[in-house]
Amino acid sequence: MEITNFKINYFGSKLKKSKILQKIDSLKEEINQFKFFLVIAGTNTSQIDGISSAGIDSISRKITPLADAEFLLFGPIQNYKYKLPLLNAGVTPALISNVCANLIGANLTVIPLGVNEKPYFKYLKVEKKIGDPANCLSSGKAMSKERVKFLFEKGFKIGLSSDKPIFISESVPGGTTTAQAIMEAFGLDVSDLVGSSLLKPPRELKKRVIYNGLINAKLNKEFSSIDAISALGDPFQAFSMGLLIGAREANKKVILSGGSQMISLLLLALEHISSLDKQTFVDHIFIATTGWLVRDGSLNLLLDLVAKKHKVNLFGLASPLNFSSSKLKELRDYEDGYVKEGVGAGGFSILAYLKGFHSKEIVSKCEYGLLKMKEIGQIPS
Repeated sequence: MEITNFKINYFGSKLKKSKILQKIDSLKEEINQFKFFLVIAGTNTSQIDGISSAGIDSISRKITPLADAEFLLFGPIQNYKYKLPLLNAGVTPALISNVCANLIGANLTVIPLGVNEKPYFKYLKVEKKIGDPANCLSSGKAMSKERVKFLFEKGFKIGLSSDKPIFISESVPGGTTTAQAIMEAFGLDVSDLVGSSLLKPPRELKKRVIYNGLINAKLNKEFSSIDAISALGDPFQAFSMGLLIGAREANKKVILSGGSQMISLLLLALEHISSLDKQTFVDHIFIATTGWLVRDGSLNLLLDLVAKKHKVNLFGLASPLNFSSSKLKELRDYEDGYVKEGVGAGGFSILAYLKGFHSKEIVSKCEYGLLKMKEIGQIPS
């Protein structure tokens, strides 16, 4: 990992520094043009005890996507509806995303897929039924193929019709597990590479769940991305694969803001498209994440596995944001490896840096927001 002139870390394929700087500069020029999507989705994989820290129990994990979306849109507000999940350490990354989205003036669109209830705030309706999460991936029958195709086509149409570059973020409790399952289905050895919102990822638990899913799925040798999502995935993957492919067909840049879930999404897209020119397809796709997620090098290895499988050059960007100077424990917890990423925190903060905002201002605003959250009872004081 190297540091660019913008103080943003980059990782992945060994591209010339001048090429990386050129790509980053192109993002800087288009910051004000991006369409920002937050896809919130549900999978019953999240209901397995110990598989996710996006909520301290199974009930709270059903609410987490709605609470994250509410906070991204409105920040700390007295009359909030959805209780943010009680975490063992840290605080929702939606705090970082809200602060940085406001700094860059992001126009946000929330897309709920299989979440617990119909949101009260404005959202883009894709499915008639809101509260229909995917089945646990261990069943090998996460969603019907008809639903996966429907979500893909909806996403594709939105991406293809976009006249602007797009930014994709997510809140999907259990999503790193479905991401790992997808990558393993396509033959990648990633069980020790995919991270988690937990300080110590529950690797053995995930291995058992995914093993059962792969056995029950009974995928044939020629299975497609649609087949894989139907067997092991979640609604976010189905819709966002279409959104990504549609936007690239329209020759628009795409920021995939997140970690292993976004790399899995990129793999799904590469498996789905024709093999004519995959390098052209990925040339204007940016994986954007936090610095906390790339510290141990595992995300870089994940990206390399996908790049080698499809014979393309892939690279990612990591935000320089850090909380080591903060007086608030919940923020310093990020430096100790808790939470790490989510709700587009990495991508939003990278764009804030590219727009000229500095660490001191971002950290200060995060501290103010956190204190406000405690004051109004949005999180425990």
